[in-house]
Amino acid sequence: MRIILVGQAAFAAEVLDRLRQDGHEVVAVYCPPDAAPDKPDPVKARAVALGIPVRQHASLKDPKVREEWQELHPDLAVLAYVTQIVPPQVFVVPRLGSICFHPSLLPKYRGGSAIPWQIIKGETKTGVTVFWVDQGIDTGPILLQKEATIDPDDTAASLYFNKLFPLGVEAVVEAVRLIDRGVAPRIPQDESQATYDPLCRDEHAEVDWSQPIEQVYNLIRGCDPQPGAYNRVRGEKLRFFDARKTGARLPDSVPGTVLEIGPNGLVVAAQGGAIVVKRLRYGSGAKRPAAEVAQEIGLSTGHRF
Repeated sequence: MRIILVGQAAFAAEVLDRLRQDGHEVVAVYCPPDAAPDKPDPVKARAVALGIPVRQHASLKDPKVREEWQELHPDLAVLAYVTQIVPPQVFVVPRLGSICFHPSLLPKYRGGSAIPWQIIKGETKTGVTVFWVDQGIDTGPILLQKEATIDPDDTAASLYFNKLFPLGVEAVVEAVRLIDRGVAPRIPQDESQATYDPLCRDEHAEVDWSQPIEQVYNLIRGCDPQPGAYNRVRGEKLRFFDARKTGARLPDSVPGTVLEIGPNGLVVAAQGGAIVVKRLRYGSGAKRPAAEVAQEIGLSTGHRF
């Protein structure tokens, strides 16, 4: 089939290679403009190396995009890790339509921060969905789904890279094979089970240490690596990464109190135990070992977040 690939990052690059291995002709790759001239997106770099045309538009709503797609005469569009909105006048152009990858078991966890919210809300089961694109946000008919587990210490990063990334690539490849054979289903989503969450941003990421330890830990895990759960110290945000939950805690310690700072990290009291944070980021600084950052900003035991 003649396929237009829309996406970015290593996920889209892997999908590109797999589609070509299956004998499909990827006629063009669409990805966002480069963040910096010396840092091309991985899917762009891969496409250029293969001699595949790359188109980078600030917005896919530009009328030129529809014209380009029509000139390409695609059979199918594959949206693999897409952050740009693909408007209806564009996604209807391919002869067989457009499909999209999403990192949850739709209709639950629609939206652009599905992975963080699943962890923040304490889910233990997740998965990936490939669906037919329609005018809604992650609302189109389901083509296929694959399940995965969320382990107790998974972060948004580990869940994506270790599980949903490889599972998602396989799902997209399998979906394209079904379409090529003419047997791909279109299963309507059950709107009674649908949920939608906003982008996970700082307004959601501030830690309230008075909450049960599971909720605090889930928030820190879900916001790792972005945006980074935080508390304010001297007016700046101190963000927590590489955390682990522990049962050890001083009997009379108040939740949110720094119990220990050492080579193993920053130990903070919580309801029902403590949380060890191995890396911190203060303000606009880099992520570094917790003890280094604590010393630099004058954070000591007894401090209460």
